[in-house]
Amino acid sequence: MKRQHVRAIVLGLSEKIAAIQDENTKAVVSVLLNVIELQADEIDRLTAENQLLRDEVNRLKGEQGKPTIRPQSRKAAGGDDDDKDDPGANSGNHSSERERSSGKKSKKNRKRKKPNLTIHKHVVCPVDTSTLPEDAVLKSYESVIIQDLPLTVQNIQFRRAVYYSPSLQKTFSGKLPPGYVGDYGPGVRTLILQLYHDGKMTQDAIVRFLNTAGVHIAASTVARLLTEGHDDFHHEKDAIVMAGFASTDYQHIDDTGSRVHGKNHYVTILSNPYYTAYFTLPKKDRLSIISLLCQGEMRFDLTEESLALMGALHLPKPHIDALRGHAPERGMGEQAMRALLQTHLPNPKKHESYRRIIREACAIAAYRQRDDAIACLIADDAPQFKKITTRLGLCWVHEGRHYKKLNPITPHYRTLLDNFIEQFWAFYRELRAYKQQPTAQQKEQLSGTFDKLFTQTTDYDALNQCIARTANKKAALLLVLDYPHLPLHNNDAELGARVQARIRDIHLHTMSQLGTQAKDTFATIAQTARKLGVNLYDYLFDRVAKTYQMPSLAQCIQAQRE
Repeated sequence: MKRQHVRAIVLGLSEKIAAIQDENTKAVVSVLLNVIELQADEIDRLTAENQLLRDEVNRLKGEQGKPTIRPQSRKAAGGDDDDKDDPGANSGNHSSERERSSGKKSKKNRKRKKPNLTIHKHVVCPVDTSTLPEDAVLKSYESVIIQDLPLTVQNIQFRRAVYYSPSLQKTFSGKLPPGYVGDYGPGVRTLILQLYHDGKMTQDAIVRFLNTAGVHIAASTVARLLTEGHDDFHHEKDAIVMAGFASTDYQHIDDTGSRVHGKNHYVTILSNPYYTAYFTLPKKDRLSIISLLCQGEMRFDLTEESLALMGALHLPKPHIDALRGHAPERGMGEQAMRALLQTHLPNPKKHESYRRIIREACAIAAYRQRDDAIACLIADDAPQFKKITTRLGLCWVHEGRHYKKLNPITPHYRTLLDNFIEQFWAFYRELRAYKQQPTAQQKEQLSGTFDKLFTQTTDYDALNQCIARTANKKAALLLVLDYPHLPLHNNDAELGARVQARIRDIHLHTMSQLGTQAKDTFATIAQTARKLGVNLYDYLFDRVAKTYQMPSLAQCIQAQRE
């Protein structure tokens, strides 16, 4: 029986269920309804899993799986866009933008349609006086500004003076101007970088565009210009990351999938209001994140702090006691760490998880001692982001999605869920107001409101479980009460992850280490330039042409922070 059929049956019984007076009967009916909800969710899960398996079987047979057809909006389908009366209509929509908003539309700083443009050419448009009456007199000129972009190719022939010294048997040639390397000038090379990394054009599309414009260039040359000779840009990315780390005492972090030469990788996004940086890694475990944050060789500390972290990561007490017998060590390198593990866990075929926990705890303890260690990470509830920093702030938007994913069949449960979601985002708006004018009294009041909101129980068991899970995250969700400058959500990194997802959709995957490094570097430069209000084409041209008239993006970050 499909979900909609069960919903129709329960909807027909809702009036009879509401009329039950006996408390024992009500309790039995509540249990039965919750069983129905559990079974409906399990049926949905198994149906989706079954469809995936059928699609995989079809693909193995050389056929195609079930196509993904996006549903029409209710307006597009000719219906009313208000779906409040249709329970479960938004079961696939986990956005909370409408609930988070206060109902008041903020005025956006709209740019003028035609700002103060530089006039490059003046043209007078006369009137044929022979068509005018005899008494017509010229009164004035009406100005009309029209923008145009002439696409022309400029082929430059450089005549390099060549001298020969017979005594040295050596030839001396005149040097080309900075930025002119190979067969293409800085304009073409900058345009290729702009179209690929910011315009999201494929290599084939760029070749067609340049050939149409009169530039003779091959696809292999475009690929080479996109991946090779970018050491200066890679150094700029490193400087952006270091300046971004120093600009705030918190960092947003998130990750998303990527492909490198047909293999699954992960792109970790680090960001704050001044920058966004991308790092493609083969794994997304905690050690990979720590290595990324170190921006260099990862170190390990065996101290009381690391032993306490091992306990928090569920390493058995006998192993912690055995490690406590070792002399404390700070700043261990990879070799020293391996020697320690070999001494403590000599059998390489056993206790792999214990080795991982010991390495993670020692790496975390060493990272926290660094002068440039990040004080706080703003993230979702993924395990690889936990324990690394002394403070972890969780995203309220991610937390709200757990409630949006609930899709009860029973109308009464739908009402309970909708009411709770309304309370959830009302509390979120109170936190936003607190950030503007924090007070000790309001801090205490909000903490109490959180306890009251997330300790309530309802007839809907799945909702109760979600509420209990949120209550266990109180310290991370209410970190803003102690640090009002911290954001309440992780949207900054989420938006950065969308950029990587779009790159993956268009370019599918990178084929080499150089291509992967270039992708990360130019995505970092493009998104950071956008945040800082820097014209990306001008910036790339300035670097490609070796003029260096524009300040680096790292310097822009420092200037804006000051």
